[in-house]
Amino acid sequence: MQLFRKSIFGVAILTAVSALAADSIQRTEANSGNLIMEDIPAIPDAIINDLNQFQNVRSASFRDWTENGRGVYISTRFADVNQIHRVDMPGGARQQITFYKEPVGGVSRQPGGRNLIFTRDTGGSEFTQIFMLDPADGSTKLLTDGESRNGATVWDRQGRRFAYQSTRRNGASNDVWLMDPMDPASSVMILESPDGTWWGPAEFSESGSKLLISNYVSIADSRVYLLDLDSRQKKLMAGGREKASANIPLGFDKDEGGFWLVTDSGGEFQQLAWQPLETGAEAEIITADIPWDVNSADISHDRRRIAFAVNENGMSRLYLLDTKTKKYRSVDNIPTGLVFGLDFSPDDRFLGMTLNTARTPSDTFVLELGDGPLEYFQLVRWTTSEVGGLDSSTFQTPELIEYPTFDNDGDSQRQIPAWLYKPRGAGPFPVVVSIHGGPEGQSRPGFSSTYQMWVEKLGVAVVIPNVRGSSGYGKSYLSLDNGFRREDSVRDIGALLDWIATQPDLDKERVAVFGGSYGGYMVLASAFHYSDKLKAAVDIVGISNFVTFLENTQDYRRDLRRVEYGDERDPAMRAYLEKISPLNNVEKIAIPMLIVQGENDPRVPVTESKQVVEALRSQGQTVWFMNALNEGHGYRKKENRDIYQQVTVLFLQQHLIGGD
Repeated sequence: MQLFRKSIFGVAILTAVSALAADSIQRTEANSGNLIMEDIPAIPDAIINDLNQFQNVRSASFRDWTENGRGVYISTRFADVNQIHRVDMPGGARQQITFYKEPVGGVSRQPGGRNLIFTRDTGGSEFTQIFMLDPADGSTKLLTDGESRNGATVWDRQGRRFAYQSTRRNGASNDVWLMDPMDPASSVMILESPDGTWWGPAEFSESGSKLLISNYVSIADSRVYLLDLDSRQKKLMAGGREKASANIPLGFDKDEGGFWLVTDSGGEFQQLAWQPLETGAEAEIITADIPWDVNSADISHDRRRIAFAVNENGMSRLYLLDTKTKKYRSVDNIPTGLVFGLDFSPDDRFLGMTLNTARTPSDTFVLELGDGPLEYFQLVRWTTSEVGGLDSSTFQTPELIEYPTFDNDGDSQRQIPAWLYKPRGAGPFPVVVSIHGGPEGQSRPGFSSTYQMWVEKLGVAVVIPNVRGSSGYGKSYLSLDNGFRREDSVRDIGALLDWIATQPDLDKERVAVFGGSYGGYMVLASAFHYSDKLKAAVDIVGISNFVTFLENTQDYRRDLRRVEYGDERDPAMRAYLEKISPLNNVEKIAIPMLIVQGENDPRVPVTESKQVVEALRSQGQTVWFMNALNEGHGYRKKENRDIYQQVTVLFLQQHLIGGD
């Protein structure tokens, strides 16, 4: 990877002042030299002590069932990073079974057996490897080559082998491979990716002779294929170039005459559907009367029921479906919040899940099921995660608001949804606008110790908008920022700043923007468009120049990002991307900035941050810069996260709360 290509703006300036700027940088190191901090003041003990409780909040996410289906595997952190633990009863002890310096990723138990396979990378590089773990004695074995990127593992139903995605062939293509974990050397490629898009396994047929394959081109274009493992021939089942739609395979039906999927081919939203395996057959939409996205689902082992969660304006609603009658009902005893990780127990008597609310971190819950496909009984909480000794009943619940933006939606002015956290009291409160990444992400009202910490310790309001291009509001809304309309989403932030100015309990004179990844680009773009309305900005692993980003992001994901942002090899698109890139507009940025980066980031390379830091310093702007040498796309290690959060609070104290 090249270091970085100098942008159009500031080439001569950057070259001339680089040595001078380097002489003036105040640089410190922390965490055994893994965390480099430039021009960041010493963190006062008062901040470190004040944030201690908020920084010791834990979570316990459901990962899988034990072999007998009466215990669960979870991921939680008792040291620096998340590891695998076993819990054998509700409220039981969390027995740690992995002990790594790096967090454990995906976890999946061998059907009919006790062994687990899991993924893990090094230093946030995302070049994950697959390991097999015997939970009886804690022994592990590396199954992949130690160099390529591997993941998306799917066991066959007998537990004899698993399919997975790997870049092993050439380091760039996302091929599908098949492995017997007892003989890793026999691993064989079963589908060679014909392009730079994402290909991965979804589910094996009962006999193991066929495999549903997912092909992700973009969030608006994903396809389902049926792969014959004997002939290695694949057949397109859903989606395609001529009829682009989002299609996510769930699994085969009981008789294997068809398969279940989630698709938006029938309308604006992603709906649960069933489709025959016959060539040319159309999907039957099952949840057409639910005007929201189905965003999580699992099919039982006996194929009698499906559990699925719907994203209703940011909140989750859980349903059970009878696959024979295709009727469904909502589960009414689920707390208001977010539902993830649905998974039936081996005997289909229980449904495991992760639940998260605005006042409680992610914890593992189990729903007891009845004999009928639509019957359910009590919901049992299996873990109760620590919240640092804080009284979580005092945490603020966000309010869903809407604000008008610059254009119309049909005959009326378009409204942008957002979540608003406010401190107790009358205000006017300083404001932090937190912008999600993606760009197709969605801010949802889940638990955030960070937002609660800011509200409590800084006395700020936090506004979290879902600007155009966000998921969860239909595919038309999702496409509103595509191609040459990229900056329309930035204009939605400008409209939010105007709305803040009309609110008597919000202080329009003290507003900061905060965001990571694509949200980091939005922060930088907001800074050069709206410096006159902002006091400060925090950019985390953000894109500063779309052209250098696309040229330097990892090979295995470059084509995927070109679909979303535009192809920089096209002269017209390249000129547009250069025009809107913050790096080429740094002369318009007139506010202090905190920039946070991970050295090993494979998505947004470290050069994206370094080049904008250098450009801002060249014009005398205040820039605090953090770079973790043992992290990638965001900070996963507690020791780094703690310091980053402390620095963020100090930065906001100095440049938002008490800024001139």
